[in-house]
Formats: sequence, C-alpha cells, structure tokens
Amino acid sequence: MKESYQEYKDIIDDFLLDYIPQIDNKSNVLYESIAYSLKAGGKRLRPVLLLAACEFAGGTIKDALPYACALEYIHTYSLIHDDLPAMDDDDYRRGLLTNHKVFGDAIAILAGDGLLTTAFEVMNKDMYLYFDNLEQLKKRINASYIIAKNAGVQGMVAGQASDMEVEAKDCSSEMIEYIHLNKTGALIVAAVKAGLYIASSDNEKMQDMTAYAENLGLAYQIADDILDVKGNAEELGKATGADANRHKITYVSKNGLEESEAKLKYFTDNAVAAIEKYYDNAEFFRDLVLDLSKRNK
Repeated sequence: MKESYQEYKDIIDDFLLDYIPQIDNKSNVLYESIAYSLKAGGKRLRPVLLLAACEFAGGTIKDALPYACALEYIHTYSLIHDDLPAMDDDDYRRGLLTNHKVFGDAIAILAGDGLLTTAFEVMNKDMYLYFDNLEQLKKRINASYIIAKNAGVQGMVAGQASDMEVEAKDCSSEMIEYIHLNKTGALIVAAVKAGLYIASSDNEKMQDMTAYAENLGLAYQIADDILDVKGNAEELGKATGADANRHKITYVSKNGLEESEAKLKYFTDNAVAAIEKYYDNAEFFRDLVLDLSKRNK
C-alpha cells in the first residue's frame, strides 16, 4: 500500500480528466463545466478509499483506477446538483464559485448528468476488456454494481431526498442517522467494497471493512455538521452556518455540540475497532478516520 493519503490523491488528480470521453467542440461548454468542477480540488476521499482498499486486499491500482475515477465523477455530480438553488443554494464550493454560478443552472444540471453517465461509461468500457476472463469480469461487475446501488435510490439519492423532505421540520435521531448513512455514508461504503471486490477480498475482510466504512461515514458527517458551526469559512472553502440558515436538521441541531462530539468519538472508535485485528496492515485506514475526526478541533 501507498504510505500516505497524498500519494493516492495525486494518482486520482493525475488521471481524473483522462477518462472523460472526447466531447464535440459544438458542446464545449459542457466539457468546460465538467472540468471546472473536477479541477476544483477536494479531498478525493472516496476514490482514495477505493484504491487503498484494493491494495489492502492484494489488488492493484491499475485495475481499480477506472472505478475510483468513476466514483469521483458520481460524487462531483452530486455536489454540482446539491449546490443548485432548488437544493442547498450554495454560492461557493472548495473556495470557488459553484458550477451554476459560473455556467448557469441549466449547464450545471447537464454537467452533473454528464458526469453521472460518464461514470458508468468508464466502468462498462473497462469491463469490455475482460469478456474472455469470467473471473476478472465478475470482480468488476460486483464493483460497478455496488457503486450503482449505493449512488442511487437505495443509497445517496434516497438520503438526499429524505434530507430535502425533512428540511425545517423536526425529525427523529433515527431519521437523521438514516439520512447520513445514505446521503454521505453510502458512497464511502461503496468505495471500500468496490476496491475489495476488484481485489477478490475474502468475506471476513469484506465484513470488517464494511463495518469500518459505515462508521467512518457517520463520523465524517458528524464532523461536517460540527464544522458548519465551529469551522472557518476560509479554510473550508464554503460558507459556515449554512445548515442553520436553511433550518436543516443535523446532529448538532438535534443533539447539541457536546453530544455530537461524543457521537463523533463513538463512531470513530467503532471504525478503529472494526479493523483492529489487521494491526499495521490497516494503519492507513486507522490514521484516516482519526485524522478526519480531528477536523473540528
């Protein structure tokens, strides 16, 4: 495995635009809009997790890279659409104007649509290469399927819909956890499982790493909710206090800062415990969840 998060991130950044199909010059604004959001930076958490999980289980970055980039396309499309006036209505993302502020609502919607469909084009193109190797093909089908499932109406999109539905309403702690398990956690789980599938992971490792990813996803979202209250807008690259301004229900608004910070520690500890048996082999994942939990310090 790579020694640092940055090494994985650099690989993603180096190849992220390479998998985008050539777009006719007559539609060049579509490419510009897509490239604008892809090049805006970001942590690349999901594709990094996919590459790291694949190497952790004995696979190769070369095999995992198309799926990692496809996953980042899906994540980026979701951010473009999240920022639209009809949803979260944000002006800044990663320190830059949001896509619709630069290209307009219509092109931003189409850029998101283009990224989503391109993700599946990239994964299917890779699968075409293995039609004569059933074992290799099955691994890639499993990876593509878990990404599709967790990005859709049983995952991220379902969480987004519920999040919009309960805005400015009171809801249960169970509903908040459901929203975050799906809206945020589903793609994180998909990243880990897809990487493991490509590496032909055994069932025990799949179960342990899935538990890790589920807890990481919840910890990550709680840390985000805390940062929206305590964070610095300049460091975050977007406005703070946005959740409160939209009357969104978050861990913090429901439970307060102190309990939210306790929950953050709880899910972080659970993630670490899930991979404890792998000792130094899981150091990357242990350090990752611990570092993410400290973002609000």
